[in-house]
Amino acid sequence: MAKKKKIEEDSELVANSCLASDRRSSGDQLSVEVVNYNLNNADIESLIRTIRGQKVMLDFDLSMLYGVKTKRLNEQVKRNIKRFPDDFMFQLATEEWNILRSQIVTAKPAENKTITLLRSQFATAKDISKIRTLPYAFTREGIGMLSSVLGSDTAIEMNIRIMRVFTAAHQIMENNALLFQKVLHLEQHQQETDERIEHILTKMDDNSPNLLPEQIFQTGCVWDAWAYVSELVRSARERIELIDNFVDDRVLSLLMKRGEGVPATIHSRFAKDFLTDLEKHNKQYAEVKFVQLPHKNHDRFLIIDDTVYLLGASVKDMGNGLCAVTKLTVRPETVLGMLK
Repeated sequence: MAKKKKIEEDSELVANSCLASDRRSSGDQLSVEVVNYNLNNADIESLIRTIRGQKVMLDFDLSMLYGVKTKRLNEQVKRNIKRFPDDFMFQLATEEWNILRSQIVTAKPAENKTITLLRSQFATAKDISKIRTLPYAFTREGIGMLSSVLGSDTAIEMNIRIMRVFTAAHQIMENNALLFQKVLHLEQHQQETDERIEHILTKMDDNSPNLLPEQIFQTGCVWDAWAYVSELVRSARERIELIDNFVDDRVLSLLMKRGEGVPATIHSRFAKDFLTDLEKHNKQYAEVKFVQLPHKNHDRFLIIDDTVYLLGASVKDMGNGLCAVTKLTVRPETVLGMLK
């Protein structure tokens, strides 16, 4: 009995150390900050399971990645249940859960290093066998919707990583199946290995998805809009210039995604609070320049190298309402010249 009590106390201590004590609710969003645990090396792909012929992730796996309790995650989902139709989320049947639970409990550490690591940190290995409520499975679309009901930065960043894994796996299966067959065939032709691998990698680059010149985001697609603009920022090689009347510290977080050495400038109206944030940001990270707009501008623009994008909403509000991002043919200098 003493040994059992000691294990339970240790489990509770580890679990609590992974979750910040400060939990704040705002509307239907849950704000939880994760501390003392680094998920940068988490093998998300190993947590994706095939159930009912669909690629899904389970609620307790997602809660570990987001740094929230499974109960809290499901409470937020239930409060926003209209956003989660059957093709976004479904509850496992008893038979499905019994089979899956037996696989999890008996899995060897070498077979799933990520699950073993996560569960050892969160002390939930023994809790799997005690789960009484049938878990919920979230499809790719359901996981994407979670970012609109979970309010933490950790959940947003982790959602971006998860969605990239889903997208990459789907694209590899559909677009590059023939290329993988060629790679396997190279084993039978060792003398041509170097030339053929180079040829295959070139084709894979050609088939990789590009940023579309036009995107329309439905109301509530906050993550989709944020992810799209983030990819625009990451694609910059020479410069980034944002023209937006209303900016805040979220814009600084977005610009931190740019490549090393890429200059960034914000053209906006004077805002004392933002300038304070900017000053503190520039003391620690690569400088973001600020240029005060001489007069109020109606539209927002994002300049990436020599390309101008018309933004249908301020960057910080993208996805909150129906909006679009459109690639323009006008030169950046033309737009910048009109600001003077």
